[in-house]
Order: sequence, then structure tokens, then C-alpha cells
Amino acid sequence: MNENGQIKRDTRAEMEAEVAVCRSLFEKKTRDYGTSWRILRLPSLTDQIFIKANRIRSVQESGENRVGDGVRGEFVAMVNYAVMGLILNDERGMKIDDLELPLEKAMALYDRQMKRVLDLMMDKNHDYGEAWRQMRISSMVDLILMKLLRIKQIEDNDGKTLVSEGVEGGYMDIINYSLFSLVRLTEEGE
Repeated sequence: MNENGQIKRDTRAEMEAEVAVCRSLFEKKTRDYGTSWRILRLPSLTDQIFIKANRIRSVQESGENRVGDGVRGEFVAMVNYAVMGLILNDERGMKIDDLELPLEKAMALYDRQMKRVLDLMMDKNHDYGEAWRQMRISSMVDLILMKLLRIKQIEDNDGKTLVSEGVEGGYMDIINYSLFSLVRLTEEGE
């Protein structure tokens, strides 16, 4: 506990624990399916993330979950799809012949992107004073949806922006909000 009587949290460790869950699923799916996701164009990945975020919002608003899958898995999927987006964004111009990667290479690319995201998140977290801990998960879902709409607009503009950080920054923010939500769900016992 700190001097204010609050539980002292190790944010980096909490985030890394959630990343480990996401990474484990990514690795298992890569073993099952290979890197078939590399055939997708960035807008297709953006739409996949949109489907996941929209489902979470729908479940939150209706209070009904007919599929039965919890929202936790949707946040994990958004993290992994956004990492795929970051990887593909770095590899623009890749040829179709280069789609399949060895598992070790795919995991190294995943780890590289996730390190960049976590480092940025920790810098932002410092400056914002862990404000996310006071946010509602529903607000984080809304922010993810807003980021997705922005990304879609940038994609529709052929990636051109005047003052915006671009698709990469949007994907990184989606990963951060998803990880924040996963930590919050863990704290709530979900």
C-alpha cells in the first residue's frame, strides 16, 4: 500500500501478464493456421477489429450474450489483430509469395511490435497518471470504436493525413485500450 492507503500496482507486470495471454493464443493459432492472415489488406484487419469492438458494445448495451463467448476473448482478439496490422503496415509492398512465415519469425515480429506498444503505453501511462484505472470499460470500447472509424477514414484517404498520427498510432492505441480493459476485467474477476 502507498501513503494514501491505496494498493500499489505494478502496471508493467499487469500488462505483460495480459500480453502473455494474447501472445500464447497468437502462437497457438499460428501453429494451427500458419500466417494466412498476411493475405489480408489493412482495411480487412481494421474491419475484423471493428466487428470485435462492436460485439462488445452490443453485449454491454443489451446485457445479452447469445453466443456465450465472453468479452475477454474479444479484447484478446483485438490485441492480436492490431499487432497483425502493425506487422503488415511495416511490410507494405510484400509479395503474395512471401505470405507464409516460420513460427519463430512470426513470433519475433509479434514480440517486436508488442515491445514498441508497451514502451509507448508505459510512457503515456506515466504522463496520464494511470487515468485508465478510473475509466469505465464501456468508455474504452467507445474509444476503440472511435479509433477504428478514424483508421477507416485514413484508409479511405489512401493513408494520407494532414495532422494525424496515422494508422500505426491508431492500432497502437487499440492495443493499449484493449490491454487496459483486460487488466480491469482481471481486477473484477472476469
